[in-house]
Amino acid sequence: MAERILVIDDTQVIRKFLEEVLTDSGFIVDTAVDGKEGYEMVLSHDYAIIFCDVHMPVMNGLQAVSEIKAIRPDIPIIMTDSFPEREAEEAARMGAICCLTKPFDLQELKATVNRILKRKVPVNR
Repeated sequence: MAERILVIDDTQVIRKFLEEVLTDSGFIVDTAVDGKEGYEMVLSHDYAIIFCDVHMPVMNGLQAVSEIKAIRPDIPIIMTDSFPEREAEEAARMGAICCLTKPFDLQELKATVNRILKRKVPVNR
């Protein structure tokens, strides 16, 4: 059975891109438009990985990571941002395992997912 991944991002083009890339790689992908919707999805689904944007309305990514980790500390969360150096330290403190830069490097994205699923979790950066 395919692993399920959640993509939380308020930008439709980013959600669609990640959904397409991850689906083409054999994953089941759910999407959410903000941290609140993402949190609610975590309440009813098991996810192998969550991609979460930092800057979103309603509930931002850092708040979402904190809320999700409170109920599901085992889920690896990858933060996404255009300027990850600004938020990477805070995201790591909240429980994210790394932060990928937008626009995404496709090879880095796939390699990060593969390392996480093989439990070779990348170092926070």
